[in-house]
Amino acid sequence: MSDQRLSNQKCKPCEGGVPPLGASAAGELLQALHPDWQKSDDGKWISRRFEFTQFTATMGFVNAVAWIAESEGHHPDMEVSYRYCVVRWTTHAIDGLSENDFICAAKVDRLID
Repeated sequence: MSDQRLSNQKCKPCEGGVPPLGASAAGELLQALHPDWQKSDDGKWISRRFEFTQFTATMGFVNAVAWIAESEGHHPDMEVSYRYCVVRWTTHAIDGLSENDFICAAKVDRLID
């Protein structure tokens, strides 16, 4: 699966009751993203650190990620500092990864790459 194929998809509502993605499926989807995305050791989230030259660029990026999250109904955890932002996707309702996490990560990649 390619980044473009992921980024063209829409998130599906997830209220729980389904298992999180297994290691193999998550690993395959991770390959479609920018190589800076990392999967946690426990396989429950993916994250990427984005660096910027100035605070206003960082905040512009944060607002763009927020717009994606609201549009998709799927929200990341973010760590925001002066010149960087770490974006972490997980599906809280299933305490692990779903395809939604990778769809949103691909959309965030398109903001930068």
